[in-house]
Amino acid sequence: MDVKLPDPIDVEVGQRIRAKRLLLGLTQTELGDHLGVSFQQIQKYERGSNRVGAGRLQAIAKALSEPVSFFFRGPESESRSIIGAIELSVDVMTFIASTEGRELNNAFVRVENNEVRKLVVSLVCAIASGDKGSVE
Repeated sequence: MDVKLPDPIDVEVGQRIRAKRLLLGLTQTELGDHLGVSFQQIQKYERGSNRVGAGRLQAIAKALSEPVSFFFRGPESESRSIIGAIELSVDVMTFIASTEGRELNNAFVRVENNEVRKLVVSLVCAIASGDKGSVE
């Protein structure tokens, strides 16, 4: 039995669709209704098991308020609305698509004090590096 695996580019495009959809608070059904497809089709796009055609990608980009280039990696496709000039890696997209990632992102953007933001970043960096020492 010859099982065909999804193309890595299709998987990445799907991850970016999912991450942006979740950041906007849309369900697969809501996005599917907007595009005139079923939520199952959105699932297939997001998993990369179904390739998104050019016309459909244009419609998805419009529905998610992003340029088509957002769905592809590289300096020519930098996002203008999620992180700006920072290229979104697959790891970042996976994090943003997770429940914890969305919760952390939503809470962090509500922190208005820049010094507190810096302390939060320092704390997370210290935790990630295993450093239980002081946070400055």
